[in-house]
Amino acid sequence: MIHYWLVLLAIAVAIAYLADKTKQPYPTLLVIAGLLLGLLPIPAMDELKDYIASDHVFQTTVILIFLSALIGDAAIKLHFHEVKENKRPILLLSLLGTLITFVLVAVLCSVFLGLSLQKALVFGALMAATDPVSVLSIFKSLGLNSKLSTIVEGESLANDGVAVVLFKIALVTTMLSMSSLLDGTLEFAKVVIGSMVIGLLGGFLASRITSRIDNYLVEIGLSIVLFYGVFEIAEMFHLSGVISVVFAGLLLGTYGKNIGMSDTTLEKMDSFWEVIAFIGNALIFLMVGLEISNINFTDKWQEIGGSIVIVLLARFIAVYVSLAMDRDMPSAWKPIIAWGGLKGSLSIALLLGVSPAFEGRDLLLAMTFSNVVFSLLVQGTTLSRLVAVLKVK
Repeated sequence: MIHYWLVLLAIAVAIAYLADKTKQPYPTLLVIAGLLLGLLPIPAMDELKDYIASDHVFQTTVILIFLSALIGDAAIKLHFHEVKENKRPILLLSLLGTLITFVLVAVLCSVFLGLSLQKALVFGALMAATDPVSVLSIFKSLGLNSKLSTIVEGESLANDGVAVVLFKIALVTTMLSMSSLLDGTLEFAKVVIGSMVIGLLGGFLASRITSRIDNYLVEIGLSIVLFYGVFEIAEMFHLSGVISVVFAGLLLGTYGKNIGMSDTTLEKMDSFWEVIAFIGNALIFLMVGLEISNINFTDKWQEIGGSIVIVLLARFIAVYVSLAMDRDMPSAWKPIIAWGGLKGSLSIALLLGVSPAFEGRDLLLAMTFSNVVFSLLVQGTTLSRLVAVLKVK
């Protein structure tokens, strides 16, 4: 089994190096490479493709192995004072914007694509989030205005957790009524608040421990325990591990760094998580492309094309409606935020975790995969052009 991962990592590192030399976002080239490897008949790669593209391996790799590390890396580097200064647009986008996207995608897919209520709600939840891994890697390569980058990064980290909660609620929702809406709202509030508490408590405890230690190896090890620990604790109580990791990382990255991390520890910790994030990103984006060999697209093209249009329309409406309440937001930033709402591997991984007996799972998987690939290959590659046209620095 280990030789599969060594081959995959070697391919991913080589493509990332090529992307750096050609000044292209490496997620894009990795997805293209994965698609080509998945589509081309290469006998020597058959065993690797079958193994990597299997539902269990993909979901385990994304959610259990790398998700906590990737979210933690992004959160620990996103300074709390920057988030606080931009809390209004971040909250508007990650809460109101995510809910608007969820509702619009679900309603439009039900009306125009004929999806049942439950399938429409599940797909709406999957498309409500902007994947932090995809967004961060591409926005960093553009070197955008720091305030705009903070808003986009903050939204992508926060709405990921919100969308996961909506997804879990949608899976058990078969009909809408006042009682079901009330139950769903209460469950949503319970999960979000509970996850925040676990993350903040974990981040505070880890920060206090690091203040009494001056050993970067021990402190880096503690950060690993923190990110994976709060994720597991939250999931154990049926809460959101993603939200817990976000708040744990934010607290350790601000309070923890301020009260007890030496310059050496800060440098070593940032370097460690940067390497882990690079390896995780490289493997995951390549795996996204390879997943094409495991998806049946037969007789689904109408729904796939319609879903892409619906998701884009819902994203633009959600961004403009939610940011209408923030008068300080430059108008040129709104289309960038809307077009930069990239989808990623988490959406695919969540759906792969659903039982194959779930009605319409194959259709939803084809639609989700197609939207993820479209956002990475079309939106991701044209985002820099849009930035140039709008003259945003």
